[in-house]
Amino acid sequence: MSVNELLQRVHFVVDNGGNRTAVVLDYEDWEELMTLLEDIEDAEELSRSADSEEELIPWEQAQAELRAKGIDV
Repeated sequence: MSVNELLQRVHFVVDNGGNRTAVVLDYEDWEELMTLLEDIEDAEELSRSADSEEELIPWEQAQAELRAKGIDV
């Protein structure tokens, strides 16, 4: 589900003046929103990593190095 689709399902709580004061989402929509935000966060982290001059290593190599240090992965 896209962000726009989720926003279509939002319910607003309004005060006596008609001002929006809170948002109500179904729990399933909340979980979907959290998943979308995590995906965005992951994409931003990946972009920062790609822009970094740090060397990236394959996961298998990282596992081997951690195991060599006695860390169970």
